[in-house]
Amino acid sequence: MDADALTADVADKYQKFVNPTALALLKIAGFDKVEWSGTGATLTDAHGTEYIDCLGGYGTFSLGHANPRVVAAVTEQMQRLPLSSKTFLNKPLADLAALLAEITPGDLQYSFICNSGAEALEGAIKFARMASGRTKIISAEGSYHGKTLGALSASGRDSYKTPFAPLLPGFVHVPFGDIAALTAAVDSETAAILLEPIQGENGIRIPPDGYLRAARELADKFGALLILDEVQTGLCRTGKFFACDWEGVAPDIMTLAKSLGGGVMPVGAIVGTPKVWDAVFRENPYLHTSTFGGNEAACVAGITALTIMREENLAEQARVKGEKLLSGLKGIQAKHPELVLDVRGRGLMIGVEFSDADIQKLTIGSLVENGVVVAYTLNNTKIMRVQPPLVITDEQIEKVIAAFDQALTDTADVLSLLD
Repeated sequence: MDADALTADVADKYQKFVNPTALALLKIAGFDKVEWSGTGATLTDAHGTEYIDCLGGYGTFSLGHANPRVVAAVTEQMQRLPLSSKTFLNKPLADLAALLAEITPGDLQYSFICNSGAEALEGAIKFARMASGRTKIISAEGSYHGKTLGALSASGRDSYKTPFAPLLPGFVHVPFGDIAALTAAVDSETAAILLEPIQGENGIRIPPDGYLRAARELADKFGALLILDEVQTGLCRTGKFFACDWEGVAPDIMTLAKSLGGGVMPVGAIVGTPKVWDAVFRENPYLHTSTFGGNEAACVAGITALTIMREENLAEQARVKGEKLLSGLKGIQAKHPELVLDVRGRGLMIGVEFSDADIQKLTIGSLVENGVVVAYTLNNTKIMRVQPPLVITDEQIEKVIAAFDQALTDTADVLSLLD
C-alpha cells in the first residue's frame, strides 16, 4: 500500500465531496492522516504510526478498538440475520432490553433501541411531553445533547443553535450545578428536567454534591419527569456503571449510546419507567418507531458490550485508572500553572483547562506528534478532553502523562519565542 498516495486521495475527496472546511481544520491540528486500524487503546494510521487514543470516539470506544468478542458476536449475527424485518419478534432486541432493565437504576424497565444519542434524546423529549401532558423542559447552559433539531433546542451553546433558529419552543436553560436557579425555574408547567450528570462538551463540569438529588426532588414535587442524558457518562465511564449512581438518583428516562455498541455498532437507547411507557405506547404501540433501530446485529453488539463491562468490572477499572491518570496530569499541571488552570474529572472522563484556547491547540498538536490523540470539548475550546478506552493499560497511562509533560514543555518553548 502506498500510504502517501492513499492519504492524498482521501484528502482530495474530503476537499471535493465531504467537507473542505473540516479538512482544513484537521490539517491545522495535525489530524490529516488516514486512520487504518485499531486494537485496545491503540489507533494506527495508514503509514503505520501508532497513537494512544485518549479521545476514544468521544467515549465510544470504552472497550477499545475492534474488541474481538464484540466483533465475533456481531459477525456471527450478520452472517445469519443482520437487520430486522420489523414484522416478527426480535430475540436480540428483547435480550438487550431485558439486560438494560437489569442494570439501570430505580424503576427503569422498558427500552426503545435506536441508533445514536441524538435520536435517543429526540425520543426522550417526545416521551416526556406525552407522559406529562406539558411542553416546558428545563435544561442547562453549556449542555450538549446532539445536533438534531430537538436535541439542539435542549442544548446550551448558542453558536450551534443560532444558524438554525427558530428552534423547538418550550426550553428554558439555567446555569448548570446551580440548585437555586433550577429551583426557581421548575414549576407546575414543567414537563421535564433534562440534565447530563457531568457536562462533557462544556469541559467536564462536575456539579456539586446533591445537585441530582435536588433535581429528582423538584421533579417529584411538581409532577415533572427527570431525564438524565448518560450518553457520555454512562456505562462505566466515571467509575460507576452510571454517573447518577454516584448520588443514588434514578431518572424517569435515561438516554444511552456511544459505548453501548461496544465500539463496533451504532446503538442508542431510551430507557424509561412503566409509567412513561404506558403513557406513550398504550393506545398506539407504533407511535415512535425506527427502521434501523433495534436491529439484530446492533443489539448483539450491545448485549456483548454490557456483558464484558460487567464481567471485567470496567467501572472499577475506570475509577482506579482514572485516579492514576488524573493524579499524573495534575502533577504536570503543577509544573506549568501559567498554561494549565485546572485538571478535573471522574473516572476516565477528564478535562484539562488551559489559560488560553491557542495554548490548548499548541498542546494538542504536540501530543499528536508524541503519539497521543486528544481533542477539545465542543462547547469550550479552552478545555482538552481526555477520555481513553477503559481498557487502557497502566503502561499507556504512563506514556500519556509523559507525553503531556513533553507537550507542555514544547508549548512553553514556543510561547517564549513569541515574547
